[in-house]
Amino acid sequence: MIWLYGGDSVNDQSERKSFYMNVFALVLPMALQNLINAGVTAADVVMLGNLSEVALSGVSLANQVTFIMMLATFGLTSGASVLMAQYWGKKDRTSLEKVLAMTLAISICLGLLFEFAGVSFSRPLLRVFSNEPGVIENGAAYIRILALSYVFTCFSSAYLNILRSLEQVVISTVVYGISLVVNITLNYGLIFGHFGLPALGVTGAALATVTARMVEFGISAAHLAFFNRQIKLRLRHLFFWDRFLAHDFMVYSVPVLANELFWGSGMSTVSGIIGHIGSAMVAANSVIGVMRQLSTVVSFGLANATAIIIGKTLGAGDARMAKVYGGRLLRLTVIIGICAGLLTLAISPLIATHMAFTPEAAAHFRGMAIIAGSYFVLFQCYNATIIVGVLRGGGDTKFGMYVDIATLWCVAITFGSLAAFYWKLPVLAVYAILTCDEVIKIPLSTWGYFRYRWLRDVTR
Repeated sequence: MIWLYGGDSVNDQSERKSFYMNVFALVLPMALQNLINAGVTAADVVMLGNLSEVALSGVSLANQVTFIMMLATFGLTSGASVLMAQYWGKKDRTSLEKVLAMTLAISICLGLLFEFAGVSFSRPLLRVFSNEPGVIENGAAYIRILALSYVFTCFSSAYLNILRSLEQVVISTVVYGISLVVNITLNYGLIFGHFGLPALGVTGAALATVTARMVEFGISAAHLAFFNRQIKLRLRHLFFWDRFLAHDFMVYSVPVLANELFWGSGMSTVSGIIGHIGSAMVAANSVIGVMRQLSTVVSFGLANATAIIIGKTLGAGDARMAKVYGGRLLRLTVIIGICAGLLTLAISPLIATHMAFTPEAAAHFRGMAIIAGSYFVLFQCYNATIIVGVLRGGGDTKFGMYVDIATLWCVAITFGSLAAFYWKLPVLAVYAILTCDEVIKIPLSTWGYFRYRWLRDVTR
């Protein structure tokens, strides 16, 4: 049996070496960026975890709103990237600038919507995820402040994600690296009262994050205005859209946006189910979430690089090589996914010793780490490379939406809810059911890959 669905039909060693060098030139900065983003979340978790379990749980659940917003922005820009990567391969600068303007206009509107919801309905939003007054109060205090940065966060996130499609990946790493330093420094000062600053606890964590997001926006806006030599933001494109490109934008962006929103709201529903089990389970899940982020930074960098490479190759009119590249990248993600799972198992004891867990939360954490490391992380990496990378890069954006709705909502959430509230199963059994969607996706995503409906040029 040939290793993972067939061999490589191209025997040119210099071409293969050049390909993998290009892959790692894209993956490494994006992996570092993912690591930095995970580091921001990890800093909040570690510092608030040392403050109190209730503070950690409240902020963790409040961040579910931010999580949905960021997924919506990612979905929007991922759909736009289908066009951006292929027009980049075609070297059509005018179309690139038109798609950029549409993406930024919609992302600003998205940020304003979430900002209004976070400021005006903080407590009702938190009651969706928990019924514990202390958790709700801490989460509401955090999100009311954090929401003030949402419109700026959406702008910078959309712009930096778009730059990935143009193979500009270093600027994102620089921006998020500076943001990480600002966030950690102010977190340490404002949560605990160091550097002569007041000890504000949860409020201090929110202020630190808002400041970091404003720094991201400032650098991103300056880069767009003065330093980006490949594309510019034209005001006429911001307000007057090309109707043909707008149509294509909606065709490819709406399914991805819907996919991310369904998946994001599903993940938040999972957090809500866990939140109603108890604060010990919430605290353990908060740390597991960060741990999974840290162990999969390379895999998700590879998934994003895959979308760029496949889209650019198809835009240049070379469907044969796009198919070859898809196979190579799929084999690579399995290797990286196995390493990510082993890393999850390896670092879990170290993380557990540095958290102020109750005995109950510690027991939950150990069991959840075994589930994540033994299979979940590998399957998540494999599915992400196919759905987020290969299929979206080739314009097959609807498939992932259907798969996520079917596996997450119809299976994991439905049966997870029954397991938690009706069957009253042990908490680790509930967690295993709530995360079973990645297992069920394996045959479905593999089938989607072998349909080869992603081998198409979507440019005009």
